Amino acid sequence: MVESKPSPANFAVFDKDLNNQWAQRFTTSSELAVDTEAMGLIHGRDRICLVQICDAEDNVACIRVELGQSSAPKLKALMENSSVEKVFHFARFDVAALASGLGIEVNPIFCTKVASKLGRTYTPRHGLKDLIMELVGVELDKQAQCSDWGRVEELSDKQLEYASNDVRFLLKAKTRLEEMLRREGRIDLAKRCFNCIPVLAELDRLRFTHTFEH
Repeated sequence: MVESKPSPANFAVFDKDLNNQWAQRFTTSSELAVDTEAMGLIHGRDRICLVQICDAEDNVACIRVELGQSSAPKLKALMENSSVEKVFHFARFDVAALASGLGIEVNPIFCTKVASKLGRTYTPRHGLKDLIMELVGVELDKQAQCSDWGRVEELSDKQLEYASNDVRFLLKAKTRLEEMLRREGRIDLAKRCFNCIPVLAELDRLRFTHTFEH
């Protein structure tokens, strides 16, 4: 059954960084869903443009990263807070993007794509849309995925809705995946994989990835 997508409990868009109120709100969370949008897939060439965050209460914040910006102190403190788990889908890309664009070293990490590949071995479909559809019952609209995220001050409502929906259902999917991993005896393996993500992200940033793949 496909669920409808109600509006977030709270939704805010910020320029350059979180404000104090939202930074404090997110700091009290034990886990946060996080995603990024960039101009492309090559770190260093394609800049980070947007960072989306959602907590378990469906509070969503989108941070617009300006051209030439290289830091976001409140976001950095939150992403590096060891008491708040950051949940991504394909964390390897987002962790590299945050490090390359804003000097952020994310810790700790949960990746739903890695968890899906370890837990959902009955399917080859590990993309976010398929994952959320099966585990949460929500169909994501991915039409805005390939769009110009660099026009941060003029992002359309469609783009912001797409960006927020990419994080709004991630924590529910994470809960389901954890249950599957524990059931199949692979939760410890998953955690060891998550610990490797910062190293893989750094290899991607330094263009060493293909060196280790061949």
